[in-house]
Amino acid sequence: MYQYKRIAVKIGSNVLTRKDGTLDVTRMSALVDQIAELHRKGVEIVLISSGAVASGRSEIKTNRKLDSVSARQLYSAIGQAKLINRYYELFRDHGIACGQVLTTKESFATRIHYLNQKHCMEVMLENGVIPIVNENDTISVTELMFTDNDELSGLIATMMGMDALFILSNIDGIYNGSPSDPSSSVIREIEGNKQDLSEYVQASKSQFGRGGMLTKCNIARKVADEGITVIIANGKKDNILPLLLEKDSNTVCTRFIPSPKPVSNIKKWIAHSEGFAKGEIYVNEGARTALLQPKATSVLLVGVTRIEGEFEKDDIVKIMDETGSPLGVGRVNYSSTDAITRIGQRASKPLIHYDYLYLD
Repeated sequence: MYQYKRIAVKIGSNVLTRKDGTLDVTRMSALVDQIAELHRKGVEIVLISSGAVASGRSEIKTNRKLDSVSARQLYSAIGQAKLINRYYELFRDHGIACGQVLTTKESFATRIHYLNQKHCMEVMLENGVIPIVNENDTISVTELMFTDNDELSGLIATMMGMDALFILSNIDGIYNGSPSDPSSSVIREIEGNKQDLSEYVQASKSQFGRGGMLTKCNIARKVADEGITVIIANGKKDNILPLLLEKDSNTVCTRFIPSPKPVSNIKKWIAHSEGFAKGEIYVNEGARTALLQPKATSVLLVGVTRIEGEFEKDDIVKIMDETGSPLGVGRVNYSSTDAITRIGQRASKPLIHYDYLYLD
């Protein structure tokens, strides 16, 4: 019996590609076999798959040097077709339907687009179809791209209310030293933000992907804080997914312990919306102290010292203290024009209600 009923699985580029950048069909097939086994036993799965750009790069040779955006658009357009076609054929061999979901960061910026994506994937799962999600690199430009598919997988996991998120990399987890050092070992459990991992985690990027272990760690902590178990494990290990889903599994991995405190769906969306912020709200020391206390507190105009940027009612904004340090993000009840005229007032309606506020 498996311990999770609904999971998101993110497969990194370095799991799906060989050293020369070509698609590792053998590994891909093995992972599909594992997902098919879980699917047959009633586990609902959303797959977030990298590999399109790396896959496309190995298919075409250009006559001239391309800039980074052009290269990404070209390789992803070719590679995504190749990647999804391979998934389609592999899942079809198991009698399972899969479907492609391409998304962009902008698709998460508004609540209505966010819910539309959620509905699409819910319908797929209800009908036994496995959603395969990837960023639409053909139309994404640098400033509007996800940090990498780790960030996207975190958004998907919280949006879909997953029991767990599995981030499959080419190492066993987060080490307490360099993975290449024989004296280093995998940190088996991480609880919330209590452990300082900065001395262990490197910020370097993977060979074919955009992400590194530092990004994985930051995303994992945020998702775990929203009540979802996150596991970082080695996607190249045989039968890794069924082993991780077994109760009392002793498989080597790093497990982020989920917070027992429930988080509302709207707060989950807001928690991942920092990149869509239209402005910044600066608060005084009294407001900062109140916000950081365990008791639920809204952002009141009486504690606001200044407002930067232009925004409308219901837009996302960042909350900062007087030194410019970020405190969190939230959805505003006033436009910037209206709010500026009310700074310092004891208005009846808070600038940001606690229900629409996420603190870091």
